[in-house]
Amino acid sequence: MLYPIELAKTDDRQLLIRWSDGLEQRIPFRVLREACPCATCREKAEGKSRSAQTIERRGNLPILSPAEARPLDVLSMRPAGNYGYHVDYSDGHATGIYTFEYLRSLTEAQDA
Repeated sequence: MLYPIELAKTDDRQLLIRWSDGLEQRIPFRVLREACPCATCREKAEGKSRSAQTIERRGNLPILSPAEARPLDVLSMRPAGNYGYHVDYSDGHATGIYTFEYLRSLTEAQDA
């Protein structure tokens, strides 16, 4: 089983993960937040996809909340059992559980 042996925040707003197999992974905070696996975020992402199509047709720009306009930060990460992490963000979100497998897949998705 692969597992993180080191977690760190970089100066350029990325999460650095060093894995037990030697891979070093960097995930931008925004990518990590947008990939939140919680039910609320998945539902919101599906809705955004539909509303983005509507906005595209109308030519309107979405309005950002103050929290969305500020640079995103990861405030903390705490273990969820021995299989993942809870991540607390500066926008107030903290409900997603990122499994080790899911975190690892985020790099593969970025590289593809």
